[in-house]
Amino acid sequence: MIQEGLAGRRVLLTGVTGFIGQAVLERILAHLPETRVVVLVRPRGRRDARQRMERLLGGPVFAGWRERAGDGAVARALDEQVQVVDGGIGPDTPTLPGDLAAVIHCAATVSFDPPIDEAFTTNIAGALGLYERVTQCSPGTHLVHVSTAYVAGMRKGIVAETTLDHDADWRAELDAALAARTDVERASRRPEVLDRCMASARRDHARAGPQAVATDAERRRRDHVTDRLVDYGRARSATLGWPDVYTLTKALGERAVEEHAAAGGHPLSIVRPSIVESALRQPYPGWIEGFKMAEPIILAYGRGVLPEFPAVPDGVIDIIPVDLVANALLAAAATPPEPERPHYYNVSSGARNPLAFRELFEHVQAYFTREPLPDSDRGPVVLPSWQFPGRVRVERMLRTGEQLVEAADKVLERVPRSARSREWLTKLHRERRRVEFMRRYADLYGSYTEAEVLYTDDATCALHRSLPPAEREIFGFDVADIDWRYYLEDVHFPAVSASLRQVRPRSRPARSPVPADGGEGVVAIFDLEGTILSSNVVESYLWLRLSELPRSAWPGELAGVARALPRLLSADRRDRGEFLRAFYRQYEGATPEGLARLVTDHVAELMLQRAAPAAIRRIRRHRAAGHRTVLVTGALEPLVEPLRPLFDEVVATRLALADGVFTGYLSLPPLVGEARAAWVRQQAAARGDDLTASWAYGDSHSDLPLLEAVGNPVTVNPDHGLYRVARRRRWPVEQWSHSGGTTRLAVPGPKVPA
Repeated sequence: MIQEGLAGRRVLLTGVTGFIGQAVLERILAHLPETRVVVLVRPRGRRDARQRMERLLGGPVFAGWRERAGDGAVARALDEQVQVVDGGIGPDTPTLPGDLAAVIHCAATVSFDPPIDEAFTTNIAGALGLYERVTQCSPGTHLVHVSTAYVAGMRKGIVAETTLDHDADWRAELDAALAARTDVERASRRPEVLDRCMASARRDHARAGPQAVATDAERRRRDHVTDRLVDYGRARSATLGWPDVYTLTKALGERAVEEHAAAGGHPLSIVRPSIVESALRQPYPGWIEGFKMAEPIILAYGRGVLPEFPAVPDGVIDIIPVDLVANALLAAAATPPEPERPHYYNVSSGARNPLAFRELFEHVQAYFTREPLPDSDRGPVVLPSWQFPGRVRVERMLRTGEQLVEAADKVLERVPRSARSREWLTKLHRERRRVEFMRRYADLYGSYTEAEVLYTDDATCALHRSLPPAEREIFGFDVADIDWRYYLEDVHFPAVSASLRQVRPRSRPARSPVPADGGEGVVAIFDLEGTILSSNVVESYLWLRLSELPRSAWPGELAGVARALPRLLSADRRDRGEFLRAFYRQYEGATPEGLARLVTDHVAELMLQRAAPAAIRRIRRHRAAGHRTVLVTGALEPLVEPLRPLFDEVVATRLALADGVFTGYLSLPPLVGEARAAWVRQQAAARGDDLTASWAYGDSHSDLPLLEAVGNPVTVNPDHGLYRVARRRRWPVEQWSHSGGTTRLAVPGPKVPA
């Protein structure tokens, strides 16, 4: 029936780069050589539509077909069987062939919680734009519309294969959804919203500079817009009786396409798969593209990070392998109904081969007990035992976890940086991700795992029985054939866990410190305090000051330090430049000659002793590679003289002079925060440096703009703020041990005499 019904026909296939679309195309290429396919593909990056299809057909899903078809199969298929049309769905859908027998519309926004306007744009407006173009180019084409079984909404009991029972006005909802972004964008510019964004940005990025704060504030405003639009979708879906905006838009999309098909005289088949997972048989058992609905939960359990989940243990989890969906779509396409009597097919397993959530859990537990996932270097994962306590208790557990994470985060903000504190931050980062994961999937999937609904599949079963026996072997989609133990434990779970079977370190290893292939135009930029030296500008000052005083005078000096400490630390938290300006007032009245003498006599050897050996080795490796090495620091020029031979260029802070003595004021603004990044970019433009190949090393959150300016950022002994960024962006984090030999005195003192 399928081979005869589609032989010599031309079929339009959308969403061909997606999971279901690939499965359908593979079935056509492998077993329907006389069927011509038109695919809509948008260019992406440097690849045009045909190049994307060449790459797609070279992938694993088509490996069996390529082997059977022989050399040159991809080129032959694109020349003879597959017509690639450059474009997508919607109002800009390009002109299509005029002899289409059917259109199988697989393209959709499948995320459960996209912004409301994006979901409506793709799943309703996009589908209508496509069908209107089909009507213009090829009247009477059979429309095969891929929906989802969950369009039935939040309900219990039996859901039949028929048109949906609701009175939602898809036109009014579409207009409101598309207008929502304008409304939310306007509201996001209200002073109270902008003030909140600025306050949060200042708290996290004040030390990096005003532009860093402004950039982050605008990012937060955009995130606020996205979050509000997601909230709009959730709220509107709930008030209309659907669990999320995905199912809402697919339901309204069905009503829209029903009206369009009736008005245009098109045969219409609506196919509603349930939870589409890996292939049972074709193109090979376990084939899957990306993570679908169940995989994050399955893998989280296997990794031991999901102690409980809100689910009804005897509720049905309706899973369907992707190859059964593809076969059902082709059978539907080959069996057009009368235009005035659409066909509806629930491609689902729950009615005739139900899988309870408790049974799914037992299969998951059995599989990962037999084949445990490795847990880095700590051996197999310890699996939790779910008790299915219900949504209320799981929600209480989540709230407690979220509160504990936030409390621990506030405590760690006040802990001095060290290897131990970074270890604590790593554990906290891991725990935060675990709690956020639980929250996200409990909110997203709670309605599905608590559903007590069965989707009847009488029409789908009849469609399968209508296939000749020979075609059932190739294109069968009878869910009664699924052996859940075999499918889950021998096919699906091994496929989705394969990527986690290789033991990998929890943190991304640092990349090779210095490329081996020379470095014309490459710069290596180093911070000083906390990166090369364990000291800072305050400690350097104290080295100088205490070297001039007898030990009997040290207590009074340190008492003055304690009194000034809160004011200076407060300035440092607000703005690094403000701190330096306030602190360097201590040098008023000192002479350059006296300062240079003190550095030579008392500080030079101490600085070299305190320099991290790993830092010295790294600087020398950069120079050996031909890189220009630059030291950029807020320290005073005389204080960094001992390190000058290590660098091609040293940029330090200068004090203004008057009558041969320091005034205590700076001659130029200090290069701190984003000022460093601006200086680096200006120098690169003048010298022709390649910043994308260059390196930067820093330890403080104030170094963030500098690190962002180069292609190879490296965090060294990072403070807590920078460490969080490094973890999030997967930047290398290096621990450079510094030599001891002196007491850390990170506090200021009275003025240095001339």
